[in-house]
Amino acid sequence: MKQSMQKGVQSQTQKRRSFKLSPVAAGCAVLIFGMADFAQAEEAQANTVVVTGIRSGIENAISLKRDSTSLVEAISAEDIGQLPDQSIAESIARLPGLAAQRVAGRAQAISIRGLSPDFASTTLNGRSQASTGDNRAAEFDQYPAELFGAVVVYKTPDAALIDQGLSGTIDMQTFDPLAFPGRTISMNVRGEKNSLGSVANASDKGNRFSFNYIDQFANRTIGFQFGIAHLQSPRNDHETGLYEPWSVSQLPGTPGGVSEMNGIKSLAVSGTTKRDGLVSTLEWKPNKDFTSKIDLFYSKFHEETTNNQWEENLSWGGPGNPSPVFSSANVSGGVLNGGTLTGAYPLVRGQYNDRTDSIKSLGWGNSFKFDGWKLLADVNYSKAVRDENYHEMNTQLVSGTGGAVFDTTQLNWATGSFPTMTGSQNYSNPNTLLLNNTIYGQGWGHAPHTDDTMKGGKLVATVDAPKSISDWVSDFNVGVDYSDHSKNHSNLQGPQTLIAANGTVISPDLLYSPVDLGFSGTGMIPSFNVPGIMAKYFKPFAPNPADPSNVAAQWGVTEKVTTTFFKANLDHQLSPSVTLRGNFGVQVQNTDQSSTGVVGFNGAVTPITIGKTYTDVLPQLNLVFELPNDQVVRFAAAKQVARPRLENLNAGFNFNVSTATGLPSGSGGNPKLDPWRANAIDLSYEKYFAKKAYVSAALYYKKLTSYIYDQSNVYDFTQWTPGTTAITTSGLYSSQYNGQGGTIKGLELAGSLPLDMLVPSLKGFGVQASASFNDSAIVVKSNSFDVGAAIPLPGMSKTVASLTAYYEMGGFSARIGARYRSEFVGDIENFAGNRNLRFIAPETIVDAQLEYTFQSGPYKDLGLFFQVGNLTDAAYKTYQGTPNQPLEYAKYGRTVLAGVNYKF
Repeated sequence: MKQSMQKGVQSQTQKRRSFKLSPVAAGCAVLIFGMADFAQAEEAQANTVVVTGIRSGIENAISLKRDSTSLVEAISAEDIGQLPDQSIAESIARLPGLAAQRVAGRAQAISIRGLSPDFASTTLNGRSQASTGDNRAAEFDQYPAELFGAVVVYKTPDAALIDQGLSGTIDMQTFDPLAFPGRTISMNVRGEKNSLGSVANASDKGNRFSFNYIDQFANRTIGFQFGIAHLQSPRNDHETGLYEPWSVSQLPGTPGGVSEMNGIKSLAVSGTTKRDGLVSTLEWKPNKDFTSKIDLFYSKFHEETTNNQWEENLSWGGPGNPSPVFSSANVSGGVLNGGTLTGAYPLVRGQYNDRTDSIKSLGWGNSFKFDGWKLLADVNYSKAVRDENYHEMNTQLVSGTGGAVFDTTQLNWATGSFPTMTGSQNYSNPNTLLLNNTIYGQGWGHAPHTDDTMKGGKLVATVDAPKSISDWVSDFNVGVDYSDHSKNHSNLQGPQTLIAANGTVISPDLLYSPVDLGFSGTGMIPSFNVPGIMAKYFKPFAPNPADPSNVAAQWGVTEKVTTTFFKANLDHQLSPSVTLRGNFGVQVQNTDQSSTGVVGFNGAVTPITIGKTYTDVLPQLNLVFELPNDQVVRFAAAKQVARPRLENLNAGFNFNVSTATGLPSGSGGNPKLDPWRANAIDLSYEKYFAKKAYVSAALYYKKLTSYIYDQSNVYDFTQWTPGTTAITTSGLYSSQYNGQGGTIKGLELAGSLPLDMLVPSLKGFGVQASASFNDSAIVVKSNSFDVGAAIPLPGMSKTVASLTAYYEMGGFSARIGARYRSEFVGDIENFAGNRNLRFIAPETIVDAQLEYTFQSGPYKDLGLFFQVGNLTDAAYKTYQGTPNQPLEYAKYGRTVLAGVNYKF
């Protein structure tokens, strides 16, 4: 496995508040500095003991980090068929400088060094990956952890690294069958239970299964690997939410000048997540001069959920009804915290979402060795498809005479936990909750679809350096890569209309078990079979593509990128005790980008296609100084780019001519955007104790020479003004534009230590720790942000830390790990499937694991496994600008898994 990992690496060889250090970060820093002191006192001695399990994975990752010519972080499978965490995302999030954003309770999106996922790239075995999301960023929970041998994060690029990100490149690596000494078969079966219990028709139980087979044939000239992984997991959540935005707009009965919002809801999510993955590799190496390898990856992800929801608007009672009034209002610090609301007319809603994703990736690489040079020829294909259907139906209490049944509710969202919302009416009887034309209509729907395809190939020649310079340069890499990327996206939405008149009682066969919203003081509500209700009581969903809300939701982007590069690989003995390794080179990227969309005006849409070409020249340098006593100093400098978010390249827009002024205007995407660009410098110090332990400190600095902002600039509407009442051809166009950048800098501390190096009696115990401290001078401004007109850099947590303690001896292993990230601005998908920014509160996620593997006898190599994920049931909290303007509060429960592993 180590050979496979090294081969994968060598192939690409505003400050808002006072700074507070979290307990996890403080503990990590103390531990790391303590290790540094120990490093000065004692050298670790290499030994020949064969290690397995946790220690094996740690030592493989340490070796990979040390041997790389780039600054990398890595995580290795403890053994074939398993990683230390349940998902690739959770594993990556513990690496120094990396942080995860939870989505529906799962670690899904990854930020590197304080930059949002937009700035990172993801590859599979060094090849670009299509994604199921609206943008470029990978959704890592689509990738089963059991099918991967390692994940390597390149924080500094080299000229031969294709599809490199501005913040970093995450390369997921499958197993290399010819790197294994013989046939290896492993499997595991696990049962799962969520601590929140069953909700409505959804069970609280799940299961997981994986199988891996690796073998070699024909005198080890043919290698074959095949793996499958299945997951079925409950998706049962408790959530509350407040409407956005918060603003100073006086609600009836509240004092003036107070920050308020105008709605609140409580819901329990019921559903199931299923994922099936497959990976296979066929490798042929008939001799030492030729290798051909085909890699296949497939994943299918399906999630079906229902929001069983009670909701109340604080400012409007619906058509023909009086507005609710606060008979008492609780205000603190200029913010409304709750009160008594009279004349309210709450809803009980069912919101159903059915999402299916698939990812297919295929790569074929051929390497040839000749006298004095080598050639790599590689082709790749990746396709991702997402289909989603959302349907929403609304009920309200209706009296026997058909009138509204109003309520008086007690509200408090300043609890520090779940907001409370308690009414005096009974919302548990489905016979009094009728399908109705509410303040939110009778129903709503939207149907996102994404189709993403990447294909390409590359040729790379490695040529030995001439003897005259071979004392400094070992060889040169010269290559060309071509990538053809196309992504099409639509998200049409619109109202759903009842067949019959308002006031329909839902038949009992379309009801599930009642749902308890006691966590918010709301009580019991019915749960609905929403697809069945839609089929029986509603007309077919038929959204209007020309509706203004749908114009910007229909787009396609194509990017054709030709990359040529040159890299010289350094290897020189500077002195008897100092060795220089590394590389220098340049990468030239020629990008041809274009977008299709529609222009909406007066209820009609017109197709449009716009694009541009540009070239980036990216010099890059990596220097590695091997010093005495297993010390390593690294220096790197590079020019980096990250191409814009794909939805921002949308050519479509809404066009309008003001009836009052005759001025034209528009809003939409900008297909002529340039990428984010940056100049980066890295410096790191690493101290190793053979491959058993290490301690490191790294500084990084990035100067973003450009950034992408939401702005309104003057635009030429000449093509669209003829035949209109426009008095000029120029007007304001609201979109994304390139603007001035800023700086990002940070410090990263990391270490890994088996404690018997300090105290021999602690044999088997060990710790891993990291702490990262990030800062940025970039302030992102936009009039369209609900979270504020000027916000910190999205994705940046000022502090990110992780701490893992483990014990492993005689087949028994135990591990507990915590990862922490401070407040950051997150990119959230709202109920309409559109991008939304909000502040996400600091959080610490704790996981624990126990395992015993029989060492001898009839059960030899059988492992018994027990794990608890999210041990402390950490809450997920978001807010608008400050914590006293809350938006969401959610708990996803603890996940308990138990099962068996077997390898032979």
